[in-house]
Amino acid sequence: MRLGQEFLRFAVVGVVGLGVDLAVLYASAWLLGWYAARVLSFTAAASATWWLNRRYTFQAAADDTSVWTQYSRYMVSMLGGAALNYAAYAAVLRWSELPGKAALGVAAGSLAGMTANYLSARYLVFKRPS
Repeated sequence: MRLGQEFLRFAVVGVVGLGVDLAVLYASAWLLGWYAARVLSFTAAASATWWLNRRYTFQAAADDTSVWTQYSRYMVSMLGGAALNYAAYAAVLRWSELPGKAALGVAAGSLAGMTANYLSARYLVFKRPS
């Protein structure tokens, strides 16, 4: 699969992850607050995108790694993107006065972390050659 097609699939999976992120965020924010709920929602979204990326985006890169090892590697490799993601989210919450700023923050965070997450998934988790 060409790199552009692969990145497009990764982005489509990311949109699904965005939906999971928002659903979990809004479902748990009343209990945890907007910042702690974001940690939970990101974890849920990353878990969903791992499964979808494993199944659809990087299926040709399947190796003999156990599912749990691959999942753990994916979650750890997403930490760089997660830091960018959370920083953008927190900035929008802090400085935006727009209605729906939590959703806007999640979207901004997703865009901020997307490239870092793609490169991590491609070269560290699913081990695509360059």
